[in-house]
Amino acid sequence: MIFADDQPKKARAHEIGQDVSLLSEHELAERVEMLRAEIARLEAEMAARGTTKAAAEALFRRG
Repeated sequence: MIFADDQPKKARAHEIGQDVSLLSEHELAERVEMLRAEIARLEAEMAARGTTKAAAEALFRRG
């Protein structure tokens, strides 16, 4: 039988405004890298939406 305590714990995502005073320097660096990756993902999504929007606007301007 498997209990919840037997399961490996997932790394908790960073929450904006979270108290970080008890985190080690290594944990802080990991959070920074995670947040940088998330920013890059969000910026890529914004760029993709901008490209789609520009294509749609160009299509409707022709008609």
